[in-house]
Amino acid sequence: MAEFTGISWCDATVNFWHGCKKVSEGCKYCYMYRDKDRYKQDGSVVIQSKGSTVATTLTKLRVQARQRKQDGIKEPLKIFTCSWSDFFIEEADIWREAAWETIRLYPEFVWIILTKRPERIMQCLPPDWGEGYKNVWLLVSAENQERWNERVPILLQIPAKVRGVSCEPLLSFIDIKPNPTFGHFFPKLDWIIIGGESGNDTGKWLYREAEANWFITMVEDCKELGIPVFVKQLGTFIAKKLKLKSRAGDNIEEIPIMFHDIKVQQFPNDKL
Repeated sequence: MAEFTGISWCDATVNFWHGCKKVSEGCKYCYMYRDKDRYKQDGSVVIQSKGSTVATTLTKLRVQARQRKQDGIKEPLKIFTCSWSDFFIEEADIWREAAWETIRLYPEFVWIILTKRPERIMQCLPPDWGEGYKNVWLLVSAENQERWNERVPILLQIPAKVRGVSCEPLLSFIDIKPNPTFGHFFPKLDWIIIGGESGNDTGKWLYREAEANWFITMVEDCKELGIPVFVKQLGTFIAKKLKLKSRAGDNIEEIPIMFHDIKVQQFPNDKL
């Protein structure tokens, strides 16, 4: 649980539960498992967070949000929801109703829900969801073309105020353009996040290769399609190749001038 975070596309994280099950290629070196391993905990065990911990975090965030408003910052705080788990994981079904109630009680925040289980979303939405809560953004993870083809069509059939995709860790180039195989994609995506994998050269928590041209082409495609795109990090492989100071390649100012077109961190601002 944390009221602040180093994740650049959000302002804070709130974990109603923590622990997860690996379901696809992107999970291999998951940071949650790495962090749990550091604390000598089993990351595969899904545990509900203490209610008092969640409440304390939200109280601090509400104070922070009020201060931002006084400082003239209009954008709401963006909360990455269940950053140490998956909001739609089956083991959390008994706790999810209470989580939705909390989300309703804090309409001043944007709750960003990122999942690798889009097939479970519809059955896990609250009865009053309608066309989507104004303060909830639904995102799926797609680390390669296969997962994009599998998960994005499901997401685009689900009503939501904002639908997005996190292509992180990016393990291959992804053609994000509408694919006739699925018919025409329903509505347009509202947001895409792109990020290479970070990790170590040795040990359990490694990183996989990525290529700068994947980022370049995907950003160009986002611009062509009119989709806001957020390049979170280049990943350790590219960062080492370019001799960047940031090991994860997450300092956008370090990106060489030759790759200036991918120095972009956009939000779906018309939705804020």
